[in-house]
Amino acid sequence: MTFSKTKHSIQILNSLTVDIHITDNPYELLPEDLFVMAARINKKRSFLFVSKVLGKHIPINPQIGLLTGELLASRYIEKVKKEETGKTAELLSLFKNRKGNVNSGPFIGEDHNPVIIGFAETATALGHAFFQSFQRADYFHTTREQLVNLDSVITFEEEHSHATSHRCYTDESLLDNKREIILVDDEMTTGKTAINIIRSIHERFPRINYTVVSILDWRSQKDHIQFDDLEKELGIIIHSVSLLKGEISVGGATDVHEIQAEAEPKGNEVQISYIHINKEFPELLSQMNEPSSTLIGEIRRIPYLKDSGRFGLDANRQAKLSASLEKVSIYLAEKREGRKTLCLGTGEFMYIPMKLSSLMGEGVKFHSTTRSPIFVSKERDYGAQYGIAFQNPEDPEMAQFVYNISEDFYEEIFLFFEREPDKASLMPFINQLKKYIKNIKIVCFNGGEKNE
Repeated sequence: MTFSKTKHSIQILNSLTVDIHITDNPYELLPEDLFVMAARINKKRSFLFVSKVLGKHIPINPQIGLLTGELLASRYIEKVKKEETGKTAELLSLFKNRKGNVNSGPFIGEDHNPVIIGFAETATALGHAFFQSFQRADYFHTTREQLVNLDSVITFEEEHSHATSHRCYTDESLLDNKREIILVDDEMTTGKTAINIIRSIHERFPRINYTVVSILDWRSQKDHIQFDDLEKELGIIIHSVSLLKGEISVGGATDVHEIQAEAEPKGNEVQISYIHINKEFPELLSQMNEPSSTLIGEIRRIPYLKDSGRFGLDANRQAKLSASLEKVSIYLAEKREGRKTLCLGTGEFMYIPMKLSSLMGEGVKFHSTTRSPIFVSKERDYGAQYGIAFQNPEDPEMAQFVYNISEDFYEEIFLFFEREPDKASLMPFINQLKKYIKNIKIVCFNGGEKNE
């Protein structure tokens, strides 16, 4: 996939055509370094921009995932605040050369104090990486989790998604103010999700300034008008920030079917071990004792992590979290047994595994499981070359997927769970992973009693 300077036409499985017209590329990034395309198994949207820098569907250098958030933060200061951070050239060089900048620390001064919101599940780590660039800010990410004893402060919908309802379990005081809201997502195609959350926030906690940040912005002229209309209706200002902006048109249709779970591979030459972070570091990471409900109403009581981002996080607690993860990363690095290591986050639990994997040494790749069903094909430059379908170990009524783990490429995998799943629920997923990786390390941050 190679682009001209502004226009390109992409064929997806010889059935879909996506025409792209690039209108703004402030850092002259190569689009083919940012994404490839895939066919999405979704009647509402038939295609997917599969990010090469997000760490969701494609394994990446985890430092690039963090760096992408930092680069967007620098772009935000340039475009919205009309200021120079002094970091853009360095960040851009590292980004283009695919080298990390994980130890840079926050570089945006205390005179900026926004409330930053990352969108679940895809942009939870991106939003957190954006937030870690600020010396003074607050962050939380939306969630699809349903907590039993907490009410969502705001709720909004994502129409094209397979799991449409977003909930927000942060403290109400984080929104009950007049501070600028910054919404962080990996991509805007129509912008409807951003409009929905702005409406939901503004109904209860009105303010003037909103900014929508994304790696890619494909809104059409009609979509831009909807943002303009919303500004006039609510009396607000909405800024937009992206690394690549343009318009797309889609032709054709796909007739694809969901990937099927493969049969359990033969042979038992697989090493499976558990690592319980809460037992190795009992006082290091705070817990949030809030029970949740599965889709069929079963109650899970294993605690969450308080500072994952789901419950709200300020810059001081972020600094403490970073220091704690440095200690955990040293411990996990000592558990490595191979030169090619995959770290796999699960669902919304992305930032902490990404941050840890960025500190675990050379030869580590990172990505995450997802709710998105994508058609799998070995076609060149296609975004899902391999695929595994399985029941979510934490909610068996929910389908989950993981893509682009090639057979026998990795020597080991660290599989990260915020809350340890029941072993019986976990084994169908492990049995799928066995075909691809023979050394499986299950890293759990809370729980552990059932597997002793």
